[in-house]
Amino acid sequence: MTQFANYINGEWLQGAAVTRNINPSDLSDLVGEYAQADAKQADIAISAAHQAFPAWSTGSIQARSDALDKIGNEILARKEELGQLLSREEGKTLPEGIGEAARAGNIFKFFAAEVLRIQGQKLASVRPGMDVEITREPLGVIGIIAPWNFPLAIPAWKIAPALAYGNTVVFKPADLVPGSGWAIAEIISRSGIPSGVFNLVMGRGSVVGQRFIEDRRVSGISFTGSVATGNRVAQGCITRMAKFQLEMGGKNPMVVLNDADLNVAVSAAVQGAFFSTGQRCTASSRIIVEKGIYPRFIEAARAQLEAVRVGHALQKESQIGPVVDQSQLDQNQSYVAIGKDEGAKLVIGGERLQRDTEGFYMAPALFADCNNDMRISREEIFGPVAAVIPADNYEHALQLANDTEFGLSSGICTTSLKYATHFKRHAQAGMVMVNTATAGVDYHVPFGGRKGSSYGAREQGAYAAEFYTTVKTAYTAA
Repeated sequence: MTQFANYINGEWLQGAAVTRNINPSDLSDLVGEYAQADAKQADIAISAAHQAFPAWSTGSIQARSDALDKIGNEILARKEELGQLLSREEGKTLPEGIGEAARAGNIFKFFAAEVLRIQGQKLASVRPGMDVEITREPLGVIGIIAPWNFPLAIPAWKIAPALAYGNTVVFKPADLVPGSGWAIAEIISRSGIPSGVFNLVMGRGSVVGQRFIEDRRVSGISFTGSVATGNRVAQGCITRMAKFQLEMGGKNPMVVLNDADLNVAVSAAVQGAFFSTGQRCTASSRIIVEKGIYPRFIEAARAQLEAVRVGHALQKESQIGPVVDQSQLDQNQSYVAIGKDEGAKLVIGGERLQRDTEGFYMAPALFADCNNDMRISREEIFGPVAAVIPADNYEHALQLANDTEFGLSSGICTTSLKYATHFKRHAQAGMVMVNTATAGVDYHVPFGGRKGSSYGAREQGAYAAEFYTTVKTAYTAA
């Protein structure tokens, strides 16, 4: 099998080692063998990006726009193929994989247009005979460290704005899913972007990511991943005063009030908590239900989960695919055991499932009669495990929803405009959903959270300029 190489300074280079990319739906299916860079190769990529920055950052904005539009068009034209690759290596169902590929393509096209409307200001000075201009300029070399759960969309929403605003890029995809990152790089390599402007460096975070953190030529790092790794990125960047942007964990609440439409509430909670195998930082892992509707909600959720089909990601009948790997499966099942030990009631699921192909299949686990002090209610599990917590009334539900170190997404199901309006204002989260799942956002609006979930400027949409540019104020005497 051909080794998929790193892309550095316009060339495809073999790595110092190789990693095997295995399909979590079928452990006998080898997706491919992918290069692993060492620290030396990471340094070469950073050097290439550093050298390419002056010309790219001051060059034609039309050329930037055209390149990003070409990338977006190709991704959209190949969304079924790319979606299948994503589903094969990560485990999302095929419709989810195709949808993510389409989102990635639309992100590149959005930023192709944003290139042409980078804004500044011209202001009158308080001093006579003086003009003031405020402009945005690119940072420099951007190190991008992406996670495994959205291997097309998240790299897209980091790479596209970085390039759009005139930065150069060194990109490290997650070790578990190099195929999607490589596919994006291969498309970018044919877009007309000059050598060195974009570089793909596959490899271990402890090696490649660490070089991004340490190298003073890397002006900023955009990271999505675990809280622990995010903290290390922050500490390293602060040491040398580099700019950084962190998207980390979530323990997102979905509040269900007595007046909610039961069908809407159950569908929103099940979709938010368990689809994409619960492997979303925006998943509804805490479901806070007012006591008047609590018994009916538990029974309806149990019935809906009983009918959910867990299976091979590429099979049409599958609604939920496998867990991404053995380590994640072990962690998920350890939390099922923890929940039982803590006294929570396991309503359904939690066991490993056998299918026609050997894979990391797990039945979605729903716990009832939880409280907000349990580990399954406080710690991010990142799998198909959700805790249902009873609430006395709306005020109690809001207090429980906000009682977390995280603050990414928060949701409420209610038919009351009063409570919906109050919740949107008082939920301590970066994103709030009413009568819909906590997971799932548009590609043209800001994404990000509060507290331990996020640090730095928002991602996506026009707000991406806050991270990928620096502001300059210039004075001219008449």
